[in-house]
Amino acid sequence: MTLDENEFFRQATLRICSSLDVEKALLNCIEYFRLHMPVSEISLGLLEPHAGVMRSLAWVDLYGARKSFPPIPVDQEAVEWFEAREKHRREVRLAEGEELDFVEKLLRPYLDFKNRSVLLMTLAVEGQRLGTLGIIAEGKGRFDGDHVQLISLLREPFSIAMSNALRYEEVVKLKEIVDAENRELSRELRQFSGESIIGAEYGLKGVMELVRQVAPLNSPVMLLGETGVGKEILANAIHHSSPRRGGPLVKVNCGAIPESLVDSELFGHEKGAFTGAIAQKRGRFERADRGSIFLDEIGELPPQAQVRLLRVLQHKEIERVGGTKTIPVDVRIIAATHRSVEEMIRAGTFREDLWFRLNVFPIVIPPLRHRKEDISAMVHHFLVQKSKELKIYPPPPVSAEGIERLKTHHWPGNVRELENLVERELILSRGRSGSGPLAFEHFDLPKQAPARGSALDAAGEPIPLDEAISRHIRQALKRTGGRIYGPSGAAGLLGINPNTLRSRMRKLGIPFGRREG
Repeated sequence: MTLDENEFFRQATLRICSSLDVEKALLNCIEYFRLHMPVSEISLGLLEPHAGVMRSLAWVDLYGARKSFPPIPVDQEAVEWFEAREKHRREVRLAEGEELDFVEKLLRPYLDFKNRSVLLMTLAVEGQRLGTLGIIAEGKGRFDGDHVQLISLLREPFSIAMSNALRYEEVVKLKEIVDAENRELSRELRQFSGESIIGAEYGLKGVMELVRQVAPLNSPVMLLGETGVGKEILANAIHHSSPRRGGPLVKVNCGAIPESLVDSELFGHEKGAFTGAIAQKRGRFERADRGSIFLDEIGELPPQAQVRLLRVLQHKEIERVGGTKTIPVDVRIIAATHRSVEEMIRAGTFREDLWFRLNVFPIVIPPLRHRKEDISAMVHHFLVQKSKELKIYPPPPVSAEGIERLKTHHWPGNVRELENLVERELILSRGRSGSGPLAFEHFDLPKQAPARGSALDAAGEPIPLDEAISRHIRQALKRTGGRIYGPSGAAGLLGINPNTLRSRMRKLGIPFGRREG
């Protein structure tokens, strides 16, 4: 009985396209193929020249077993040999001679070709090579010209199936990546929730109540407090507890941006707006559209940026530097500073009308010395966190005497200082054999009182604010030998960003005692 090629094509195509799972589709094919030709296994293989590997996309046999093997390294010489001959090969051919030797050499650890016949077909879509279909039969010389003709009818269906399988494989991988990122994001968001903020039910209870009240709204929020009290964490909590949580939260340290670049960073610029503007750039406000922007150290904004920010608050629109087009933005502003803005207004360095716009809902974050009941919980939180980073397991306990010793400290650096202290204690404890609970004994933690008379002149009268700041900075520089950056620099001693310190030194005319390398 003569085989109807049209019927063979129709039945085979139905089976090739029967499932997105390419292995299931090949199993359906092998059951049908064996009615018309000798076949014991079917494979789909990929030669990936850029990766230098050959890998199996699918491999099935009569018993349904999946024969998988890891990606096989292929040297550059073999890749070039294979690609050079691929151009001159027929689309469907019996594997023999050099080609069979090449395949047999690669797959020798996984398949014995001594008593097998192999029929190969190159698969391609729109002229782009995808891979190779392999039809394998037990015994030598099992395939003839009729078998080659039948398989050649299926080149297009198999090519489409392989293309779909590769796309499906990519989608699955991307889904796994997205799922992993979502899990990580959910973990981070849980850290930003009120329940995970240390002290939310004790020292920060009043603060968290204000956060819960203002988070669902679009009103600007001003976070006030000393350096290191956790203003950024509260900004995260406000954003992620708001209806804008699906949008971006863009964070800007206003004191870390050079004054000449502030406008460009915040509001963007057009191509050619200034020397070096080789392309159009979207500013932080545009990137934060439909989300929130956290402006840390807002007191460091120069006057021209303050004017632009006032326009954003009033009209919800911006203009890029060098541009004439008005761009609407839907952004919630969360600002923060550790400085006395009222003093800055009196000194003429901060606009009063901007302050009125920003200070709609102020939240004052108390320093750590005013909520020492949170120290114990914070220490244990940082112990777990830092032990994981330092690969110390299990985290060591802390003695009651150690906690009490920490509570006697004034904590000028607030939570950040406590975090660094815990990390240093953990590092030092690694080198002490048989050490017991952490007691923080080797740190000098005196009760610190505010310095007396430091802002008074010889007659006991208050000196100008700039003079007091200048004296304070000079004392810090003298103590650090003029060093600004680094753990032993003046910026670290004063608890501010090094760029902020340099900016203030320029404004106050304080010379730089040494050059940073």
